[in-house]
Amino acid sequence: MTIRVVVADDQELVRSGFAMILSAQPDIEVVAEAGDGAEAVAAVRRHAPDVVLLDIRMPRMDGIEAARTICAESGCKAVMLTTFDQDDYVYEALHAGASGFLLKDVRRDDLVHAVRVVVAGDSLLAPSVARRLVADFTSRGQAAAIAAPVLGALTARERETLVLLGRGLSNAEIAAELVVSEHTVKTHVSNVLSKLGLRDRIQAVICAYETGLIAPGG
Repeated sequence: MTIRVVVADDQELVRSGFAMILSAQPDIEVVAEAGDGAEAVAAVRRHAPDVVLLDIRMPRMDGIEAARTICAESGCKAVMLTTFDQDDYVYEALHAGASGFLLKDVRRDDLVHAVRVVVAGDSLLAPSVARRLVADFTSRGQAAAIAAPVLGALTARERETLVLLGRGLSNAEIAAELVVSEHTVKTHVSNVLSKLGLRDRIQAVICAYETGLIAPGG
């Protein structure tokens, strides 16, 4: 399977650099480049990529607004790129539906890994970062609360899986915790996302906090 990517950044050298790195991979194809958010939205509509890399600060339409539109209209995964690591940008990006957040000084291998990770429905945030950001995110009340009764759709094991997702554990770590195979964990994760109508693991983390399965700061 070839992963189709759109790269959006108002700095041509940065945009071309990311595109060059990704295009060098045998399983990744950069189908379009964009210089602002409006062009990124148009490119996603035209090419239907799997992933769009969006700079936070761009003219005409910034990356967060572009992510909000793209995530609402399609199944394309949005990964935010910025030189700024301030929490507010992360909160806004997650709230817009982004599946990940990277700084522009990301290493070449990590950039490639990030693209593959979001396509697989995994998280780009390290466990400690995920816990800190989501705890503060939910305490600010910036995300719409998900009613606790919705958890009734989950089996006991799926609820356990959601708790472990909320703590930022990888599939391998969840498998070790539950003493099951990674294949079984993938099935549980897929069921959790499907039953709760969540786009990806980032939203599963937020859901675990919002429903009270994990207390902020816990």
